[in-house]
Amino acid sequence: MTEKPSRSHGRKAIRPSLKPRELMTPSPDLHGVWKAKIITLFPSAFPGVLGESLTGKALHEGLWQLETVDLRQFGIGKHRNVDDTPAGGGAGMVLRADVLGDAIEHAMAGVQGNWPLIYLSPRGRRMDQRMMQNLARCDGMTLLCGRFEGVDERVLEHYGVQEVSLGDFVMTGGEIAAQALIDATVRLIPGVLGNQASTEEESFASGLLEHPQYTRPADWKGRPIPEVLMSGHHGRIAEWRHKMAEDITRERRPDIWAEYVKARSES
Repeated sequence: MTEKPSRSHGRKAIRPSLKPRELMTPSPDLHGVWKAKIITLFPSAFPGVLGESLTGKALHEGLWQLETVDLRQFGIGKHRNVDDTPAGGGAGMVLRADVLGDAIEHAMAGVQGNWPLIYLSPRGRRMDQRMMQNLARCDGMTLLCGRFEGVDERVLEHYGVQEVSLGDFVMTGGEIAAQALIDATVRLIPGVLGNQASTEEESFASGLLEHPQYTRPADWKGRPIPEVLMSGHHGRIAEWRHKMAEDITRERRPDIWAEYVKARSES
């Protein structure tokens, strides 16, 4: 009796390369599978939390792929310097254009199809569910994780890099934001969550925040589960959940509520 092949069986694509082996992530390339490439000074930060739970299981099963590109390997000189002082003076250091350019060209070599190049930056468009849905429909994406005072602006201009922000605050680097972006995207890939209905009922899927959730015990510290959820009447339950989603959105996120009302009036 032969063993059942894994899901990645038959999808390995072998490509020749003149780059040193140390620049590569030691894992096979799976043809036709969504992939995230991360250019970072800290490749050991990945997969991090992405290697746990459902995203980790899906990664192991070949439903998506992850590759890190160590920016330090493209550094200049004996000490592989990747940064320099800001032109015009100022505090901190800036990632060099020549170093970043070599790393980006290595990461994007052989890339085909719809494959955005993204820089995690507080200047960028804030992440939202629509962005994740669009990214999940791509063939993959390459993420540039900044450090220090940021990156040379010429790199962003030359390669047409999209800037994306986790929120209106500043972090010490882009790695955490990159993991958040990948997690929110990967979970939308068919098969990753197992139950596709989960993504259809959660926050933002319908333009609203998600309704409250409950489970056992039926009564906890004098707080019972709402009676309608115990009724078994699916129509009433759906109505209650929709109303609660509207109420929560109206109260907590008036910006999302305004968009929701506008969309309804136009439909």
